[in-house]
Amino acid sequence: MKNTNKWALGAMFTLVLAGGYWGLSQFATPQAEEQTGLLPYKNASVIATGQKIYQANCAACHGNDLQGEANWKQPKPSGRMPAPPHNETGHTWHHSDELLFNLTKYGIARLSNNPNYQTDMPIYEDILSDDEIIAVLAYIKSNWPTEVQQRHDQINAGS
Repeated sequence: MKNTNKWALGAMFTLVLAGGYWGLSQFATPQAEEQTGLLPYKNASVIATGQKIYQANCAACHGNDLQGEANWKQPKPSGRMPAPPHNETGHTWHHSDELLFNLTKYGIARLSNNPNYQTDMPIYEDILSDDEIIAVLAYIKSNWPTEVQQRHDQINAGS
């Protein structure tokens, strides 16, 4: 490979990295750098944005206080599952940031490769931007007790 091609390839790689950094930099804070995972759950600005988006798009089913629907572990008469709590009493924190993001954006049917799976949960791919989904998930995580946040960070770290 000629030196010119190597230089161009290196420059392109640097621009891609810089673009990715710039896209995430709006969420960067000294505290966020200490976190493990995708969610900037210690960033007050992101949390405030996420709370507004959550109230507008999620609270009707998952509750204003993240409490979920009653009897969330039992199917409804329709056979569909109720909206689970997103507080520490639910299972949200049992899943990595990446899985939570993908479930929110693409839905369970797509992720499980089961197009017949029926749920009341909307697919947010064409409703919320990636940053908005991340803000909502950061808001949710910010409400968990510290020990649950730490356990979730361990899940994100793969340990």
